Amino acid sequence: MNTIIKQIKTIPLLLLGLVLSNTVSAQQTLSLKDALNYAIQNSANVRKAKLDIDGGKYKTQEVRAQALPQITGNTGLTYNPIIGQQVVDFGGQLQTLKFGQKWNSSAGVQLSQQLFNQQVFTGLQAARSSEEYYNLTAQLTEEQLIELVAGNYYQVLVNRQQMNVIDTNIKNVKVIENIISNQHKNGLAKKIDVDRIKVNLTNLETQRSQTLNAITQLENQLKFSMGMPVSTSITLPKTELTEVTQLPELADSISLDNRTEIKLLDIQDKLLSLQRKAYVAEYYPNLSLSGNYTYSSQNQGFDFLKTSSKAIGYGSSAVGLTLKIPIFNGFLTRSKVRQADVDIKKAKEDRRESTNSLNLAYENAKIQLRNNLNTINAQKKNAELADEIYRSTQNNYNNGLANLTDLLDTENSLTEAQNSYIQALLNYKIAEIQLIKSNGNIKSLAK
Repeated sequence: MNTIIKQIKTIPLLLLGLVLSNTVSAQQTLSLKDALNYAIQNSANVRKAKLDIDGGKYKTQEVRAQALPQITGNTGLTYNPIIGQQVVDFGGQLQTLKFGQKWNSSAGVQLSQQLFNQQVFTGLQAARSSEEYYNLTAQLTEEQLIELVAGNYYQVLVNRQQMNVIDTNIKNVKVIENIISNQHKNGLAKKIDVDRIKVNLTNLETQRSQTLNAITQLENQLKFSMGMPVSTSITLPKTELTEVTQLPELADSISLDNRTEIKLLDIQDKLLSLQRKAYVAEYYPNLSLSGNYTYSSQNQGFDFLKTSSKAIGYGSSAVGLTLKIPIFNGFLTRSKVRQADVDIKKAKEDRRESTNSLNLAYENAKIQLRNNLNTINAQKKNAELADEIYRSTQNNYNNGLANLTDLLDTENSLTEAQNSYIQALLNYKIAEIQLIKSNGNIKSLAK
């Protein structure tokens, strides 16, 4: 019984997952909500967590069985080739007598019932609490999965938008390349200018190839975290990342009562208290009821339960109470109780640290949101300004008022500004996920 709490740690909706899988495959466009719901239904970790719930229920049934009547049946057949003898004194004259028959058979039933066993009763309480523990563990697994999939989802979006920036730059550079090549043919541009623009174009195409590989890897990571076959083709809508307008409502502090982590700590505290109670129960006496009935048969010839008319059959039964009173076990129980007290004190320290950590995460999320929104606004204006400068420089270059170096510099500045804006969007979304998680509402992303 002392190991019950340590040993105690629903089948997923496969049909719903299959339906969702077919829907995603058919529509080809995977929104964040679709990705999260698919992951919840198909993630191996979530499925195993739900199987743990079933295991906890079966563990409760196992512990409950110890408090129910225990009934066993037995039967046996014995052949005695040589019957044992005993020496008996009859008035000073010793004689030997045989006791028993060559064939002996018996069948019986035994019953035992715990009337009072504090360890068993405490184990039942622990088993029921463990069911709640595994339900909360499954819930926490889902929340962690949502956080992981959402982060992977936005990473894919960012890289796809960076790919769009590269494609636009390649298109612009090809236009310039065409202009310079024509100018060179007409003797209006140097060959070095043609070579420089080709180098720049090659660098962009190499960057595009690298970004494309990164997108493929990130998509595979996203699909793996969702429990989706990596061979599945998916498309993500752009609006999932671009729509950032204002900060959500930010409270000065949050209540941690609805955080799954805190609820798990509450259950762990309860389980530790029950473990201590189970140790203390070793001081208590145990009272049990037992009873049995046996029918036996004996005969010189082969016989099983008086199948022969010459066999002698008889029955016997007994009913008893057994009281076990612990007296001294070398202070073993006292040592267990003191160890349990240490575990309870450590759990209190864990709670204090976890509470502080969760509050820290919330405060950091608020700071990051504010900073990232400011960065988004600044980088958006910066990207617009860089685009304006690039177009102006391109126009000046076409009119012979700017050199190629100026044009390439402004093109690089535009690319950097656009990528900085996209990265700021990603940072905002990641911070937003952390804020929602801090409020205990991360499951709202899947609703």
